[in-house]
Formats: sequence, C-alpha cells, structure tokens
Amino acid sequence: MIHRGVAGPVPLRGARRRAGVAAALVALLTGTLSLYVADRAGGADPSRCERFAAASVERAREVSGSGARVVVIGDSWSVGLGLRSPAASWPSRLPGSIRVAGFSGSGFSERASDCGRVSFADRAPAALAGGADLVVVEGGLNDYDQSDAAITSGFVRLVRELDGHRVVVVGPASAPSRAADVPHVDALLAELAGEYDVAYVRTDDLALTYLDDRLHLTPAGHRAFGDAVAARVAAVSGRPAA
Repeated sequence: MIHRGVAGPVPLRGARRRAGVAAALVALLTGTLSLYVADRAGGADPSRCERFAAASVERAREVSGSGARVVVIGDSWSVGLGLRSPAASWPSRLPGSIRVAGFSGSGFSERASDCGRVSFADRAPAALAGGADLVVVEGGLNDYDQSDAAITSGFVRLVRELDGHRVVVVGPASAPSRAADVPHVDALLAELAGEYDVAYVRTDDLALTYLDDRLHLTPAGHRAFGDAVAARVAAVSGRPAA
C-alpha cells in the first residue's frame, strides 16, 4: 500500500545539496536510460528513442524551486516535448524543489512505449534515488491503445515501487488526437487509485491549448495545466507540496 500520511516539508539544505541530488539523479537516469534504449522493443526507431533518452536526461538536470522535494514521473508533457524551453514544462509550476523524471511516449503499461523498459514503474527507482517528500505521477495518454490488463499490471508495479512515499497520480487530459480514448483510461486509473489507496487527480475537464499535433501542449497550455495540477494536488493531499 502507498503511505498517505502527509509529511511536513523537508527543505533542502543549500544549493550544494540540491546540485548533488540533481547530479545523482542525472547520472542514474543516464545509465539506466542507456540500457533501456539499447534493449528497446523491435521496430522502434533508434534515433527517436535516443532523442527521447537525451531529452529525459536534459530535463532531469533542471531542478526548479525550493522547499519540499517533489519528484515528477511522467511522459512527454513532463519533459516538455515541443517547447522551445523544456524547463518551462508544467512541473515548473508546482511548489517545492522539483525534479522531473520524464520520458516521451511512456506510460503506466509496459508497452506504451516501444523504446524499451521506460514505463513509469521501470523508471521509478532511479527517479527516487535522491529522495522525495511527494511523488507526482502524470500520464495515461500513451496508454490509449493498451489493454486494461496491461495498464493494471503497470499500475500495480508502480504502486509497489513507490511504497512508503506520499503519491498523487495525475490522469490524462483530453488531448484532441486521443480524446476518444481518454474517458476509459481515466476511469480505469481512477478505479485503480481507489483500490490501492492512492490520491488521484482528474484533468480531463481542463480547456488547454495544444500544438499542431493536437497532442502536446503550447507554452500557455503548460502553464494552465501546471497551475491546475498544483491546486488539485494541494486539494487531494490536504496541503501544498511546499
């Protein structure tokens, strides 16, 4: 079971500690993601997977804010795919010292991505290496074509990896290109969150602005999504992250 007791903020002790934690996370992600991409599933585009891995590492270098340690595990929205400045992706709107462990195309299910072992559960151990007072898991859009069994299996694995941490799962928004599949994925994730006693935040009601691909957010969309998630995480957890 996920521990849902609300721990008080644990501020980082100086820039040196923050830099050390960030460097450790980047080192772990670099090594781990290199293995993942090398072991990618058949049919994946090597250059695409390598770009995603490099973007993941670069985003992990950007630690924003101060206060309680918040780790965001997510997909391309967390990484900031399509943004001129990926560091401005939606997690930067959250309160606290924010570290992002994202990978474009990944999701709850093992095969949401064809770039290897990059599901949320696979990446959780490296993401938590520097410690966390709050873990925010954002995703579901890449699970749109996965079976209920695959999503459930990945969710259960994730819960086990995050055991003992304060966790909030943020469900998928209604990106136009996948809007038809969002209600089912959202309902399944909400049901699983209830079953495993994990706080869940719905975002399918948000009116957001998207890039031409109708899947990824504009800069304004990231700001709106991040602000809404920050408010809703505070509401379900009973207090802000920092």
